[in-house]
Amino acid sequence: MSTSDPGDRRPGPATGIEAISAAVLAMSRQLEVSEVLQTIVSSARELLGADYAALGVPDDHGGFAQFVVDGISEDQWKAIGPLPRQHGILAVMLREATPQRLGDVQQHPRFGGWPRAHPNLGDFLGVPVLHGDEVLGALFLANDSDSCVDGRCAFTDRDEALLRLLAAHAAIALTNARLYERSRELTIAEERARIARELHDAVSQKLFSLRLTAQAAATLVDRAPGRARAELAQVAELAAEATDELRAVVVELHPAGLDEDGLVATLRSQAEVLNRAHSAHVTFACHHAHPLPSAQEEALLRVAQEALHNALRHAGADTVRMDLAGGDGEGGAHGRGAVLRVADDGRGFDPDAVRRAGRHLGLVSMRDRARAVGGTLHITSAPGRGTVVEMVVPGG
Repeated sequence: MSTSDPGDRRPGPATGIEAISAAVLAMSRQLEVSEVLQTIVSSARELLGADYAALGVPDDHGGFAQFVVDGISEDQWKAIGPLPRQHGILAVMLREATPQRLGDVQQHPRFGGWPRAHPNLGDFLGVPVLHGDEVLGALFLANDSDSCVDGRCAFTDRDEALLRLLAAHAAIALTNARLYERSRELTIAEERARIARELHDAVSQKLFSLRLTAQAAATLVDRAPGRARAELAQVAELAAEATDELRAVVVELHPAGLDEDGLVATLRSQAEVLNRAHSAHVTFACHHAHPLPSAQEEALLRVAQEALHNALRHAGADTVRMDLAGGDGEGGAHGRGAVLRVADDGRGFDPDAVRRAGRHLGLVSMRDRARAVGGTLHITSAPGRGTVVEMVVPGG
């Protein structure tokens, strides 16, 4: 829950297309739902010069899944207590999906009171946030009751028109944010499924072989000590391989945080750990790279991980080289955007044959990740000639 202290002065109303444009741009820059909600509320309050602003997102149980306010201090918000229920004027907006402009909200027949610590609201302006026929939330502004004069509403027709316009853009921003979060959830689910497959296909099979070999060694200790020693040597080798496989899986499951370390440091760490975990020589080089939007950096990281995984697990590569360069395709090393290149000297493959056979080696996933951030993916490979995976993301 985000709040802000109204301070000693009520913000003045903003006017003109520039103010509306600024509010809409502020909303469009956010991707997290909570950040979008707070930006909507803060923009509405500033745009119309209100004392208070709030936006409630209803749940399916008569309450609110989220309720964001602006103009109330953190201490005030804590003193108010639990989130409100869908009653009173809020219920009217949500169920009738119609704007409400009132000179004194306390005089409305549906007014049901509020907690003792709640601000004493007077004039009120609220609009539903609609996406088609779906009511996404209720956005409202209010002023302290001391600003009301003889029950006359301080909010005008123009104010209502501005708030309705802002609510229309808010619906788009909120819908996009929800889609973004759902796509992230799906990506996480896909990663978990992939990790589960890796554990089953690689580590569990290695452990099963290790168990059988150990059992064979135990039966040979007395009657064939020489063969038993050979079997025990095989046990040690299988255990080492299983350790390497598990380490590689864990590295992919818990990469260094992009937010804290950035893409360059994360890729370098990945290369260093994989170089220690595998017999192949894994290197990383960076050329004039610069920070990118978080979605692009995450996509580049995941494509790099998939390409490294294919080179080390499927291609039998002796060397794997990963390069990250700044530049927008042909735009040069100092341009915007980035180019990621992962090249190996493994056995390679025929991309057309792989596609016809229905085997993907993560190629579909990599292309989808590149496309989702406006980038492109190019894969060059042939049997016996290694593989090159190149991903290009454009500059902003």
